[in-house]
Amino acid sequence: HSAVVEIVVKPSAHVTYTTIQNWSPNVYNLVTKRARVEAEGHMEWIDGNIGSKLTMKYPSVYLVGPKATGEVLSVAYAGAGQHQDAGAKMVHAAPETSSKIVSKSISKDGGITAYRGLVRIDEGAYGCKSHVQCDALILDDKSESRTFPYMEVGAKDAEIGHEATVSKIADEQLFYLMSRGLTQEAAMSMVVNGFIEPVTRTLPMEYAVEWSRLIELQMEGSIG
Repeated sequence: HSAVVEIVVKPSAHVTYTTIQNWSPNVYNLVTKRARVEAEGHMEWIDGNIGSKLTMKYPSVYLVGPKATGEVLSVAYAGAGQHQDAGAKMVHAAPETSSKIVSKSISKDGGITAYRGLVRIDEGAYGCKSHVQCDALILDDKSESRTFPYMEVGAKDAEIGHEATVSKIADEQLFYLMSRGLTQEAAMSMVVNGFIEPVTRTLPMEYAVEWSRLIELQMEGSIG
């Protein structure tokens, strides 16, 4: 599957583009998404990836007008035989622009997730701010999570930050939830849904419900 999405955000306009993909496990999902944001405009990409054999998707935002803003919120799930290679690109080409990237990934049964991101602040783009947050949840010893951040800063007064965490589900978390009557599978699904909640809550209600259900289905049989 090869798709291209191009968006132009005019001055002071606000655009949100949401995608949840659940392709069958024999699909190679190679997608190009890019947006151009003019003065005081705002672009928000919300991206959920749970299917396909291989996904390579890096939504980009080109902030070309003063005080333009961009945001990418993404969740990637990789199970057996899956490789989810996702991320974002933010290019600050105008002064006083700001961007935010939040990436959540879950891997189990040998799945591989990767964050691949670019933040660039051009020379002369003064007063820019950017923050990147990458959180990975690894559910077993066979799975992998990789992070490849790249930042290029050409303005002296830029404020830019990157933070990353990698975690596993603690036995104490499962014990606490199971002591309240949940099965082990239900407890793991609850922890995973809590992990991705910062992105899920931004979805329209029907998307959020469907996404949570897809995660629950993926977690079924995860206890070996």
